[in-house]
Amino acid sequence: MNRLHFKTWFNLGPGLLLFLSLFCPCRFAGGQDLKLARKAEKIHRAVLTIDSHTDTPLKLMQKGFNITLRHDPKMENSKIDFPRMKEGGLDGIFFAVFISQGPRNTETYENVRKKAIALFDTIHDVVTRFPDQAGLALTPRDAVRLKHQGKRAVFIGIENGYAIGKDLSLISTYYLRGARYITLCHTKNNDICDSSTDTVENNGLSPFGYEVVREMNELGLMVDVSHISDKAVMDVLSYAKTPVIASHSCAKALCNNRRNLSDELLKAIADKGGVIQMCILSNYVKAPEKKPSGEKVSQPLATVSDVVDHIDHMVKIAGIDHVGIGTDFDGGGGVTGCFDVSEMGNITLELVKRGYSRKGIRKIWGGNLMRVMNQTEKVARAYKTSCHCNQ
Repeated sequence: MNRLHFKTWFNLGPGLLLFLSLFCPCRFAGGQDLKLARKAEKIHRAVLTIDSHTDTPLKLMQKGFNITLRHDPKMENSKIDFPRMKEGGLDGIFFAVFISQGPRNTETYENVRKKAIALFDTIHDVVTRFPDQAGLALTPRDAVRLKHQGKRAVFIGIENGYAIGKDLSLISTYYLRGARYITLCHTKNNDICDSSTDTVENNGLSPFGYEVVREMNELGLMVDVSHISDKAVMDVLSYAKTPVIASHSCAKALCNNRRNLSDELLKAIADKGGVIQMCILSNYVKAPEKKPSGEKVSQPLATVSDVVDHIDHMVKIAGIDHVGIGTDFDGGGGVTGCFDVSEMGNITLELVKRGYSRKGIRKIWGGNLMRVMNQTEKVARAYKTSCHCNQ
């Protein structure tokens, strides 16, 4: 909306909005812009808004970082805190227990387990210390309840199956601590599968990887295929008993990055009932401009319009029931117009400008992801019922 970010509208009363529309025409292209902004704000505040992937726990581990205080994203390199979540109208968020890939041996796996537990403890500490501002969410019902209470819903996901090493029992341990998805790998291969940005080692899912997927299905953790190789995605889709998610991925057709998903994969995920969560890490959204050899020039960030171009494409290929949003904030995410969580409403504004309905926006902002979460929970209940019947 020209120079006035959409986040500003959330803090303006109707009287001031009218004043600006009458006496500050320089800020608007006309009455239609004001009408669209009001419509977008109403929709954004009404629907359940969920961000499926952030790396904020790494910030929480830093000494002196207080998530209840408003931070400057440019000065402090922080994209998320509770005040800015409220400003940006973000109801729920997945905090990632992220473990960078390293050596694969018994000693290292024990250290990795300890790091993962420390991150879980840090997340739990935050929701315990600030119960007036946030609560731990284990189900979609929790997120709805917390929204009605005016609190932020904090979900937990695990980024990189490296956190379980070769110990299947750790999946249950992490589930009981609140994890509701596992990204099977990260930028390097692990014992579960091949990464999209590494060499071929397992030719997709490893034998252990199939066991991991089965265990996740039985417990009720969503299987996250972001970061994994194309072959691994197809292996997961052929084997999993639940729909899968890509917690933070973009469309390869619009940005030919190895981390992004081809149209074939977008459709395959949708055909199995899954959801692709649009990532707003700039290099995944828009390919960096090529510069002369040796020339070091900072690359302009992609924009909210570029982000919604990807959403448009995903909707065209996969359908409106299979698209969501996972920013990767505090892990590299951020574009012009949605540089931090306080500007999330700009995505809704762009969707409204392009003619998306309230129903469609509700699906994109969390409805689709929560559906997959519910279906995953249902499959796990069926497993448990079957086990009891067979005893």
